[in-house]
Amino acid sequence: MSITAERKSALIQEYAINKDDTGSPEVQVAILSERIANLTEHFKDHSKDNHSRRGLLKMVSTRRSLLDYVKKSDEARYKTLIERLGLRR
Repeated sequence: MSITAERKSALIQEYAINKDDTGSPEVQVAILSERIANLTEHFKDHSKDNHSRRGLLKMVSTRRSLLDYVKKSDEARYKTLIERLGLRR
């Protein structure tokens, strides 16, 4: 269900704004999107896992808040981010 350290570092390198960037909204949204995708696959086999579903809903809400922040601060950055991640909005 969780992502591996290698995958997480690859996401950080791909979405980082500068070399030492780990906390920008783009990186956080990319990591959350990966975790959400993994949990969505998990629910295809374990449909009654309501405890993990609550965590999924919290992650989706956090990602939504981060995306709203990026949209409010820089519309162009927001559009490129959702295009790169393949999110619909």
